[in-house]
Amino acid sequence: MGVIPRQEALSKAKQLGLDLIEIAASANPPVARLANFQKFRYEESKKDRGNKKSSEGGLKELWLSPRIAEHDLKVRLNRTEEFLKEGHRVKLTVKFKGREMAHQELGHKVLQEALALLGDKAGVEREPKMEGRKLSVIVGKTKGGIKGHETVIPARFAKRAKTGI
Repeated sequence: MGVIPRQEALSKAKQLGLDLIEIAASANPPVARLANFQKFRYEESKKDRGNKKSSEGGLKELWLSPRIAEHDLKVRLNRTEEFLKEGHRVKLTVKFKGREMAHQELGHKVLQEALALLGDKAGVEREPKMEGRKLSVIVGKTKGGIKGHETVIPARFAKRAKTGI
C-alpha cells in the first residue's frame, strides 16, 4: 500500500473488517499490516512451535549398567555414533541399583571402555560426574575434546583395539 497516515490505515482496516497490526514499531515510518488479529496470533504461535521443535534434541541420553555385556555396550555405542553424526551431544549414563553403589569403580570402568571404543569419533565435553545414583559423561562431535583427557583401553578390549577386529 505504501506510506499512508495512521487514521487512513485505521479507516481502511475498519472498511475491510480487519485489524491494523503493528509489525515493526522501531522502523521509520512504523510498519503495520492489515490482517485478522486472531489468525495472525495463531500463525505466530505455529512458527514458535516449529522453531522450538527444531532447536530441541541437542542432548540425547543413553543408559548403561555397570555390568553391561560387551555386545550390548557396542550396540549402545553404535547408537551414540548415529546421534553424533546427526549433530547431537550424547550423555552416557551408568545407573547404579542397590548394592552396585558400593562399586562405583565398575561404572567408571564402563565409561572408560565406552570412551576407548568411541576413540576419536567423539570428544569428552564433560568429565564423568556422579549425580545421585547415576554416573554420567557428556560426549560430542568435537575436535580433540577436553585437553589432557586420556582414554585408557581396558584389557578386555586391548586385543581388538590392536588388531582392529
